[in-house]
Amino acid sequence: MARDAIVSEELAKKFATEKETPYTRWVAKEGLEIISALYVRNLHTVELKPWARRGGRGVFINHDASRTSNDCYVCEIPAGGKLAPQRQLFEEMILVLDGRGSTSVWNDAGKKVTFEWQKGSLFAIPLNAWHQHFNGSGQQPARFVSVTNCPPVMNLYEDEEFIFNSPYEFKNRFAGEPDYFANRGEQKGLLLQTNFVADAVNLPLITAKERGAGGGHIRFNMARGSMNSHISQFPVGTYKKGHRHGPGAHVIILTGEGYSLMWPEGEEPRRYDWEVGSMIVPPNLWFHQHFNTGKTPARYLAFKHEVVSIRNAQGVPKAWISQRVGGDQIDYADEKPVVRTLFAEALAKNGLTSKMDTYYEAEKADLPEWTSRAAS
Repeated sequence: MARDAIVSEELAKKFATEKETPYTRWVAKEGLEIISALYVRNLHTVELKPWARRGGRGVFINHDASRTSNDCYVCEIPAGGKLAPQRQLFEEMILVLDGRGSTSVWNDAGKKVTFEWQKGSLFAIPLNAWHQHFNGSGQQPARFVSVTNCPPVMNLYEDEEFIFNSPYEFKNRFAGEPDYFANRGEQKGLLLQTNFVADAVNLPLITAKERGAGGGHIRFNMARGSMNSHISQFPVGTYKKGHRHGPGAHVIILTGEGYSLMWPEGEEPRRYDWEVGSMIVPPNLWFHQHFNTGKTPARYLAFKHEVVSIRNAQGVPKAWISQRVGGDQIDYADEKPVVRTLFAEALAKNGLTSKMDTYYEAEKADLPEWTSRAAS
């Protein structure tokens, strides 16, 4: 059975010098904290500290399990203010939590693109392109949450001057195209190829029955980066299938209310209640499952690094494939009885009833037999 693997102080001291990294030392030098929790109740209200170099306020949110692949931070731009210009040798994806404003992106050749954003906008910063964020309100601060792959870059080079002041331009990523941040894109299967989404909360989704409960889904690869993201939505009175994957996913609730269950294999599920603005960070290979107990559809955005996706030989994430054939998704037919009991109780508190019977029945038509390898 999985445990927390806590050891003696004597053994821990032998590895004490390896706990800190160039990345964690850099965050401390920035004057900011790292919240290492796997759950944050509300990103809109999480406490921030002054971030002198950027000219705003911020906090990093980074669970231990993802600290070598990607990180997350929340940043606030003061009313009527702006952040300092920056370029960086790591990728970044941004979701606007509150407020409105604009961002300018440019290269050393002087080609500049400026676009406006609002609450719910989603975009990415091209690798090593200069950029600057501006608050469009003189009365209220603007706040965004960002996910980057700074940790491996900082740990590899441990050289701030190189990371933030390298003159090399990745012209295949950004060359000053005037329409680079246009609110459009090309749909290829579940993947929407775009660099900007004006309103992630109301973006149309594609049916994804494989994840259960009549949900919608869409995936993004922005600014030609190695990180990616997706949006999922599921109806009132329903829940997603449980699954697991690698570390580095930061799940942000966009609409609805409910809870998630998370657990390492062999242990009982742990419950985390959420609302708009909550964030769930599933540790490496922990099963997790999302439940809508509110009166509106529930939608979330998952920012993540490619290390999250453990794929089969066809390139399909194993989190989308039944455990019965060797994948990492739990079919409804195989979930523990406590899952349905907890869900019914949570719905009853809101005067709602489960809509899952239809999905339980529909699953039976495509439910594979257990293979001997998967069963073992």
